[in-house]
Amino acid sequence: MTEPARRRGRPSRTGTGSGPGTRELILAAAREEFAERGFEKTSVRGIAKAAGVDPALVHHYFGTKEQVFAASIEVAFAPALQAPAAVEDGPLDAVGERLTRFIFGIWENPATRAPLLAIVRSAVNNETAAAVFRRLIAAQLLSRLARRLDVPEREAELRVSLAAAQLVGTAMLRYVIKAEPLASADAEDVIARLAPVVQRHLTGP
Repeated sequence: MTEPARRRGRPSRTGTGSGPGTRELILAAAREEFAERGFEKTSVRGIAKAAGVDPALVHHYFGTKEQVFAASIEVAFAPALQAPAAVEDGPLDAVGERLTRFIFGIWENPATRAPLLAIVRSAVNNETAAAVFRRLIAAQLLSRLARRLDVPEREAELRVSLAAAQLVGTAMLRYVIKAEPLASADAEDVIARLAPVVQRHLTGP
């Protein structure tokens, strides 16, 4: 009896590495590959090899390399995407400190810092990765933050973008470039200095 034909591109259920947890295994391998090699030098085949699965399974769960990257960003950057909740829980006149403290908490935590570094490095070095990163941040972070501000839409988007630039720029210098004395400065001191600037961008005149 012949085996029923299966759809092209979809691995059989008995394919190498298929089963519960396979998607998470692939994502974990993808994050490590992107961190180690960057976006350009990472391949679907390399991700599959690191995860111990057939490359067809990577395509089955995620599609293209860009889609794997987007999924790994979403998982790794999930804590930062909760920032709107940190902004909404409290008065607007203290939003700068809450947001700054929230973002720095993510960067200061070694468990969340490593995948963020991988994402930022890939986005800086490759336009495709940068475009994926921008789409995710714009859709899930910036637009939600902007709706919290009581100003016209275009003005709100500009304010949130400037606040994000302040935070991302500081994080780049401190954690990626490791520029001194910022890299070794006390986190509480940096937050105290940065929060009023972020506040000014969001709610200032």
